[in-house]
Amino acid sequence: MTPQAQRFREFRMPDVGEGLTEAEILKWYVAVGDTVTDGQVVCEVETAKAAVELPIPYDGVVSEIRFDEGSTVDVGTPIIVVDAGSSGEADGGVETAAAAAPAAVEEPKPAKREAVLVGYGVAPSSTSRRPRKPASTAPLNGTSTAPAAPPAPVSVPAPAPAERSERPLAKPPVRKLAKDLGIDLATVVPTGANGVVTREDIRAAAAPPATLPRAAAQVPAPGSASGSAPAFAPGERETRTPIKGVRKATAQAMVASAFTAPHVTEFVTFDITRTMKLVQELKEDRAFTGLKVSPLLLVAKALLVAIRRHPQVNAAWDEAAQEIVHKSYVNLGIAAATPRGLIVPNIKDAQDKTLPELASALGDLVATAREGRTSPADMQAGTVTITNVGVFGVDTGTPILNPGESAILAFGAVRLQPWVHKGKVKPRHVTTLALSFDHRLVDGELGSKVLADVAAILEQPKRLITWA
Repeated sequence: MTPQAQRFREFRMPDVGEGLTEAEILKWYVAVGDTVTDGQVVCEVETAKAAVELPIPYDGVVSEIRFDEGSTVDVGTPIIVVDAGSSGEADGGVETAAAAAPAAVEEPKPAKREAVLVGYGVAPSSTSRRPRKPASTAPLNGTSTAPAAPPAPVSVPAPAPAERSERPLAKPPVRKLAKDLGIDLATVVPTGANGVVTREDIRAAAAPPATLPRAAAQVPAPGSASGSAPAFAPGERETRTPIKGVRKATAQAMVASAFTAPHVTEFVTFDITRTMKLVQELKEDRAFTGLKVSPLLLVAKALLVAIRRHPQVNAAWDEAAQEIVHKSYVNLGIAAATPRGLIVPNIKDAQDKTLPELASALGDLVATAREGRTSPADMQAGTVTITNVGVFGVDTGTPILNPGESAILAFGAVRLQPWVHKGKVKPRHVTTLALSFDHRLVDGELGSKVLADVAAILEQPKRLITWA
């Protein structure tokens, strides 16, 4: 290895999306001439699945930035060059994605510096990150009837920071939450493993608590407007936005799903009054203290019970092998539209969760989606999805299947309207469910039974006990 190769180190675009071939550079946090340290986040990139912060695995001075913000770069392409000077290590000059990738799935250890992929930096940052304007947060398909406004920054009196020789350890969603709340990570006492700052640590440090992002907050349902409105110059009649990143991947997946799987959609309208009353009772239950309880929570639980009664619906069509893949687990997806496009994070092994555990998982999914830091792993291996179009006053729809899944349930608006109840016309809460399913493996009888069961449980929620 020549001295020149040892001195100038290239950092290549890693595979941050588990098999993806390219990523878009969203933001550079350093410039040519800045000093960087091992583990310092230097940029944020977006793949077709998520936005990820990239830490650099070297010490040195930035000598070259090869791509501007907004550029789409192939995996393996050098994106930044660092002059390591005499501090360059003897093992070579190019850090590859393969060399850095294993650290992406491990928590960093304070006693050892490691190169990581998703922003668990372990070295002090010598350059301040440029503040980023918070993205407009619209609601997540699922837990509230109205979008929540982005949290206002909180002015927190900064206590005397403890002596700390390393950059505070925290995952990207936690860093984003701290930034939104105006919390200096260096002042937060970490409680996570290996000294990692957790979301709970940030919330505990924030004051007043009312400024925290509400667990009910959502991002908009599929098909709704998200992100900023297009900016038109005076006299301009049209503007164009490149199709890339999450939106491009979603469009391709939806087209493939719509024209590959033969969709069938069925509907049922019913009285959901008893479930609405149960929601109010659960909100006062001690077991749900600190958790968000909403109609969506009980819709999710009802669907899980229906799947337990009709497990054939929880399957996938393997065209290449010409097999139907039956699954004993339910990774329950919640469709959500973010400023970057539609995503469907899922709750892993939802069938094993109690109602409080399901509420907690749903709340975490909401918070992560609002922060724009849903990980690729959270969006993979889904089996069945729910989309809550009712949060925008929509009665129902014909949702398109998430690729690789056999069914998707649309939850419509809950409205107070005249309904025949016990032989008399009374005002009752009424809603409509729509179930789309892949007719190759779910026939009309099976799809009808699943939809009827979900409606029956929500009409008489005691069946959550008797049918469980």
